[in-house]
Amino acid sequence: QVQLVESGGGLVQPGGSLRPSCTASGFTFSSYAMSWYRQAPGKERELVAAITSAGISTNYADSVKGRFTISRDNAKNTVYLQMNSLKPEDTAVYYCNAVFKVVFSYEHDYWGQGTQVTVSS
Repeated sequence: QVQLVESGGGLVQPGGSLRPSCTASGFTFSSYAMSWYRQAPGKERELVAAITSAGISTNYADSVKGRFTISRDNAKNTVYLQMNSLKPEDTAVYYCNAVFKVVFSYEHDYWGQGTQVTVSS
């Protein structure tokens, strides 16, 4: 069975840090690019950060650049999202996504169940 399981969310004060993780099973993790998305109440799901299968390249939403860092450990089938200098507007459910893509040919992906991040005093 394919599984992506997020953990490590929680309640944190503004300016604080969290490091959610997502552990994968049931597929060849090292062949997939990984991403973190988030969805706040009443808003569309948005891409937060992405990392290529070998961890060579990363991309971030403008709103989190300089504060968040995505990383992966293929030996542990795990992707992380280090979140520093958290703001109330970062409050959302954070989801991990795994995608396998052949350009102009094929694509499929998997989603985790999400982990809640709340930034509040």
